[in-house]
Amino acid sequence: MISNYNIAYGFHESASRYPTHEALVAGAERFTYRDLETAVQRLSAALAPNLTSGRVGILATRSSQACIGILATAWAGGTYVPISLKLPAGRMLELFDILDLDALIVDPAGQKLLTPDLEARAPAAIFAPGDAPGEFKRLRETGTASNPAVASAPAQIDSDHTAYIEFTSGTTGRPKGVMVSTSAVSAYLDAMHGWYDFGATDRAAETCDITFDLSVHNMLTTWKAGAALFIMRPLDMLAPARFINNHNITTWLSVPSVVAMARKAGGLSRGSMPSLRISLFCGEPLPVDAANAWQQAAPNSIVDNIYGPTEVTIACLRQTWTSNGRETESRGIVAIGHPYPSVKARIVDADLQPVQDGVSGEIALAGAQLADGYFRQPELTAERFPSIDGERWYLTGDRGFMDADGVFHHLGRLDNQIKLHGHRIELEEIDAGLREAANTDLAVAVAWPLNNGIAEGLVGFCSGSNRDALEISNRLRAILPPHMVPARIDQIDDMPLNANGKIDRNALTRRLEAEQLNLEVAS
Repeated sequence: MISNYNIAYGFHESASRYPTHEALVAGAERFTYRDLETAVQRLSAALAPNLTSGRVGILATRSSQACIGILATAWAGGTYVPISLKLPAGRMLELFDILDLDALIVDPAGQKLLTPDLEARAPAAIFAPGDAPGEFKRLRETGTASNPAVASAPAQIDSDHTAYIEFTSGTTGRPKGVMVSTSAVSAYLDAMHGWYDFGATDRAAETCDITFDLSVHNMLTTWKAGAALFIMRPLDMLAPARFINNHNITTWLSVPSVVAMARKAGGLSRGSMPSLRISLFCGEPLPVDAANAWQQAAPNSIVDNIYGPTEVTIACLRQTWTSNGRETESRGIVAIGHPYPSVKARIVDADLQPVQDGVSGEIALAGAQLADGYFRQPELTAERFPSIDGERWYLTGDRGFMDADGVFHHLGRLDNQIKLHGHRIELEEIDAGLREAANTDLAVAVAWPLNNGIAEGLVGFCSGSNRDALEISNRLRAILPPHMVPARIDQIDDMPLNANGKIDRNALTRRLEAEQLNLEVAS
């Protein structure tokens, strides 16, 4: 029986066991567990008197201040809410109003965004970086005690406490705040530590922004083990092998797009990452070619594909990859595998009834890792978390099937299915064909042009291909039926990625919109 579900408790135990071990490295800043715990306790003490709703915003990128802010919020018994630096000011103001935050923690990048309007709508207690690493100062007085009591251990937290609220994009344009409980986080960590022998000598890379829940894995699995977390800058992501070797990184979790970027830059030569022993990929489909390239570059590492939406706490299905591993052949990607111990998975039809093995449908998930729902959106929560046969499930919006061996396969997003000239088309199927035809992992298709939201054609984008557009089109015609071959193939220098490192299909659509506008103006 867990005595305290506080997500900072594993860090606290490691600080007691390994006080002089390195816990966090962010550029020139280096913190031992003792240093980091002292910084967390001080900020937590300053935060605690302000907590009413318990929600604390973290307006920061991947930084030491973000890590300290997250641990300090948990230590004080609060709920942390990461806020993206890339949000428009209007959306940020909307979040401040919706969330009713008790406090806001900013790093240097976040502090620069605090316009007078934002600061006026922000909570009264704002904590910004102080003069020394790990220190914070108030940006304005709040009337609370100047020397608050420092708690020697994290606040006692029950299993139903909300650990964090992670905002994801919504189809209506309104962001969805996914409320994840401490018990769901605990179930995830139990599964991961049951499979992987994370230890105090490990050195993990923080590959993600705090607004992406893979960062929760990177932080909490590392600190629970007494290991060291090394924060990567965005530029480091372009040459991961160099960062891995410079810091002797042993454990890795990122989106698969990082592999494609590294291959394009020529940074994944055979045996180039010998220190890695655990390599995990999540967040988007893992192409087989990318898995093989990474495995050859990291010969001492396992390579696992893990799958899961934010609503089911980071990841909830897992497939180990080998040279003859389980593949979703129609997509050229690694299968998503079997559910975690505390998770159930099934494929359901439009009536939420299970379908037969091999038949595609929507991936549905249940079990201890399910989120509590969406913050102040009860209708959407009821829609996406229905009761099926008396049990609470989550409908992922992902298409998939389960094969005869009980292995689950991902077939793309339901909302990436379009109708073109009477044909139902899965954009991910075209993506797979483009990757093969262009001989690059950086390939994606978008519906274009659109007329009142209806697709009238297709455009393919490729980056890092050694083949011209005509050759790619000819090869595609040998792979795909004619109605699925894009009428146009654009080769671009850099594939746009979103804040989480995934290929940004919407950015490519905006590129086409801008091109069309320029043509209209010119004419």
